[in-house]
Amino acid sequence: MIRSEMIAKLSEENPHLYQRDVERIVNAIFQEIIDAMASGDRVELRGFGAFSVKKREARIGRNPRTGESVSVEEKHVPFFKAGKLLRDRLNGEDG
Repeated sequence: MIRSEMIAKLSEENPHLYQRDVERIVNAIFQEIIDAMASGDRVELRGFGAFSVKKREARIGRNPRTGESVSVEEKHVPFFKAGKLLRDRLNGEDG
């Protein structure tokens, strides 16, 4: 599912809201998650999962084409850990 499909589905399920308002709400939620992670905070959505940022140390990697050693700089990457309810639903268990 992509963002526009999510907005369309939420608009269908909430006919009392205009689609443009649903779009603003969805965009605001995503922006808050992005802003929190950018400042190093963890975002937890109970039953769904938690978003956090992990630090990857600098290391020596290999260019797969040439086999040459390359220096890979330290970086921060987004990380998602699924919540129990989500894991149970994916595994066919009742949550």
